Amino acid sequence: MGKTKKRKLPAPQKATKTNPSQPKSKPKQPIQPTQLTIPFSPADRILLIGEGDFSFTTSLLRTHGCTSLLATSYDTQSELIQKYPQARENIAYIEEQGQRVLYGVDAKKLGAAGGGGGGGGGGREVTRKGEGGWERVVWNFPHVGGLTRDVNRQVRYNQGGLDGEGLKSAAELLVAFFKAAVPLLAPGGTIAVTIFEGEPYELWNIKDLARHVGLKVGRSFKFQSAAYPGYKHARTLGNIEGGGGWHGESRSARTYIFEVNGGDRGQKGDGTKKKRKRNDSTDDEAD
Repeated sequence: MGKTKKRKLPAPQKATKTNPSQPKSKPKQPIQPTQLTIPFSPADRILLIGEGDFSFTTSLLRTHGCTSLLATSYDTQSELIQKYPQARENIAYIEEQGQRVLYGVDAKKLGAAGGGGGGGGGGREVTRKGEGGWERVVWNFPHVGGLTRDVNRQVRYNQGGLDGEGLKSAAELLVAFFKAAVPLLAPGGTIAVTIFEGEPYELWNIKDLARHVGLKVGRSFKFQSAAYPGYKHARTLGNIEGGGGWHGESRSARTYIFEVNGGDRGQKGDGTKKKRKRNDSTDDEAD
């Protein structure tokens, strides 16, 4: 018999010494998904102002199951379809769900009677007389259109509105809207306004404008278009010819939730005016 060769075993590895003073590495925390902020519940009575192609309204119905809303447009029906041909399908869906669409509704004249083309405020249908008012009044991206690239002129346009070719600063667009919307609110109702961040929008000083009509900011948060599948931001002037080039829903924007200050309407306070503190203009700007 041949001799059996002995195999050399590998030398045992030396145990590494741990430094007790060195902190142990913590396990990586899983990335938490971004929490979406939705400023209403499905059962809320919601009035939507200044809708473009009605894709936002459609998303409220399809995704969030809203059951009581009225969507309005400043344009007449024919003007709207000319600017946003895709609106036909959205409007048809909204009406199939038993909800209403109103045309020719001016945000500055909410509740007032009048003709189309922005001449009226929706009259009785907007006021919801006898039905308790609106729990949420929503206006996303108020704007009169990109009539100028000059920042200061854009600020004046959107705070003052237009009358023909001239600029009128007597009635500020947003202040007039707030004044018209407050009487339409149900007890505890709120007004939600979303605007883009940066200039010229931050120069509007929307919180100060609201304060002039007895409103305060309850909270504000980043507008997240991902919360509204199917929503596409519609330009005030209509679709871009040939498509593309505009994706407003991807721009950074913030939603402000306004409440009636001092219990004048919709609040359970005692109705007495309280002295305003120095930091009343601040709000919970959660991201």
